[in-house]
Amino acid sequence: MRKIAFGYSNRCNISCGHCVAADPGLQREKMDLDVARSIIRQAKSAEVGGISFTAGEPFIYFDDMLALIGLCSALGIYSRVVTNCSWADNDDKTLEYVELLRRCGLGQLRLSCSRWHQQQVDIENVARAAGACRRAGVACYVSFVTDFTRADDHIEEYLMAKKLVYFPEPLIYSGRAAAFEKRALFTDYQHNRCSMNAYVAPDLAVYACCDGGTDFKATNVFRLGSLHTDGLGEMLEKSESNPLFCCIRTQGISVIASYAGFRAREIVGYRKCDLCRELFDDRLRLRLLYSKVRELQNWTR
Repeated sequence: MRKIAFGYSNRCNISCGHCVAADPGLQREKMDLDVARSIIRQAKSAEVGGISFTAGEPFIYFDDMLALIGLCSALGIYSRVVTNCSWADNDDKTLEYVELLRRCGLGQLRLSCSRWHQQQVDIENVARAAGACRRAGVACYVSFVTDFTRADDHIEEYLMAKKLVYFPEPLIYSGRAAAFEKRALFTDYQHNRCSMNAYVAPDLAVYACCDGGTDFKATNVFRLGSLHTDGLGEMLEKSESNPLFCCIRTQGISVIASYAGFRAREIVGYRKCDLCRELFDDRLRLRLLYSKVRELQNWTR
């Protein structure tokens, strides 16, 4: 099933120190609502089965989100919203919001939580939003962003104590987090495959990867085009037929790094998105990989 991340706006009502979407040079933008509706209809024509509304804080434009979620539901597209829970500051209001989302056909709420988020949003908001979802019958889970240090223990202990469904999400060292000091990493050998769901940005640019795909400043390798000039279906096909992207999805970044000459002990010291950036944000290496991609596709056990 095709899935995309949808950045209706990159505006946010908080300023988290780790935010991957907060490039210092990024212009704060919002799509026109009718343009967003048109893109969702294009997504349906392109056989997209799932849309995740993300980027800034989607519920800054709550009424617009209700309209877009309702359109997804009418078209048979599964919808999810990623939120910082700043709106969930009292029981009645929170339940009212979630009930409205349910009536519009929302598939799932993804509740962001981290020590950076919780410097500005009370962690009780996360539990309150999850509780309202349970009462209203809306699927939800907590996205626990972490650098896997003891500094996050109090957050995880809270989530456990509240019996919330949560999944750890590795901190991506991009955006504001690019300035963070990285502790040494050493893991076993991971394939580091990536599903590479496309990302539609508020300025209508489309990227092949919804995680760090906008952060390849030297090569812009994952930029597929713009909805100002290209169709969404055409760009998704471009991503799916790109032989190097196919290697990322099926073989994994670690295999590509091994093929490119990285030592095994180097590979296990990289985080996935960092290794991806090291491989594909270098013009010379990228050109070499594209020239050898047919050979790379046979680099298998």
